[in-house]
Amino acid sequence: MAKEEWSIADFEIGRFLGEGRYGRVYLAREKQSGYVVALKVIFKAKLEKYQSHAKIRREIEIQHGLNHSNVLRLYAWFHDETRVFLVLEYAARGELYELLSSLHRFSEKRAATYIASLAEALTYCHGKHVIHRDIKPENLLLDIEGRLKIADFGSAVKSISKRQTMCGTTDYLAPEVVENKEHDHAVDNWTVGILCYEFLYGIPPFSDEDEQVTFQRILNVDLKFPSKPEVSAKAKDFISKLLVKDSSKRLSIEEILTHPWIVQNADPSGKLQV
Repeated sequence: MAKEEWSIADFEIGRFLGEGRYGRVYLAREKQSGYVVALKVIFKAKLEKYQSHAKIRREIEIQHGLNHSNVLRLYAWFHDETRVFLVLEYAARGELYELLSSLHRFSEKRAATYIASLAEALTYCHGKHVIHRDIKPENLLLDIEGRLKIADFGSAVKSISKRQTMCGTTDYLAPEVVENKEHDHAVDNWTVGILCYEFLYGIPPFSDEDEQVTFQRILNVDLKFPSKPEVSAKAKDFISKLLVKDSSKRLSIEEILTHPWIVQNADPSGKLQV
């Protein structure tokens, strides 16, 4: 994908894949190489409307600098008078959210494999001082081999100091974010615990129809494990050690990967078929 100047004429545009706040995503093929990609088309008028030029610029700068098997690649970007185009790796199996919705919940082996892959990606991102800040099933994609990929770095930040901006999605927010306190990479570790619970039980642990109730349950770490479905004691221990209000006492990424539940259940290849 190395080329100094790209244009829309370099691509054959295929089927529509999805739509976001700023534009649409299409399957595309680079004409010269035949390489299949996802082409994200962002409308400049939308960026103007939401005053999001700086946010998109930051997203591009962060994601383009990342190269890991569990992080969706941003190969290139270009623009014309009305649009910005992002040339992204194509994840053929789509959002993890869709798979979770169809299966309702995951087996412990599937859940542990996805969590281990996510932790590997976060080890890499945090090592580059990148905090994602909006990890959720909709932002996790699966490639043709069933390998997990972190996507959508729109809320991500690159920082070696603590941040205070409120961002993310309600069910997945860490207590320090809800309280609008300074936060660091540990907000991503909290979300690993939220996701693990959701993978095993089919719903985020603090979710409520009333957003204010959700916030209060997060702040109180009102964590309850239903009797059904049955989930192992080691899985519950893993979740409990991540969903800790004091961010300094949560499992580190290294501890996530060496926890007995992960070691015993995760597929080292990270590749899962449905």
